[in-house]
Amino acid sequence: MRTAFAAYARGHQAASIRRCWSTWNGAGGLASRRCGHAAVMAVTAFQDFSLADRDRKWDGDAAEKRVRKWAGAEDKPNPEYRDAHVWYDAENKDNFTAYKLLISDVVGGKLEAVPRGVMAAGAIMDGARGGIDLPKDDIDRVKSHLAKYYKKMGETAPWER
Repeated sequence: MRTAFAAYARGHQAASIRRCWSTWNGAGGLASRRCGHAAVMAVTAFQDFSLADRDRKWDGDAAEKRVRKWAGAEDKPNPEYRDAHVWYDAENKDNFTAYKLLISDVVGGKLEAVPRGVMAAGAIMDGARGGIDLPKDDIDRVKSHLAKYYKKMGETAPWER
């Protein structure tokens, strides 16, 4: 069992390894592939939101509050809240802390991608502020999602420069 888990662990981030160990340890193997990242973690579908004005300031905490209210997700996350983010932990989708890389805000009553929010998420994916701990399998998909917004802004994503 330890040999099989060690093989699994070689290609995964520390946080996902800790999360999955109890499943391996208790079941003698990966029960129902619950810890497989494709089943547990998720990159949100590209929504192709309109872009907010380029000069719009980015305050992620304030945007998160507005998105919650707009989405009617004040008690728990819902699909509209999820769409404002680029990545979430699908296993914990009812927990607000499962959602990462918020790039959208409510502007004029609708959800828009905020260029400075996209740039903040892009910088984090490029290692700024300590980076982010995402499953290895999701990193390229997150970067692809963000790169689409960079292209809409007429810019190149930092990892493509």
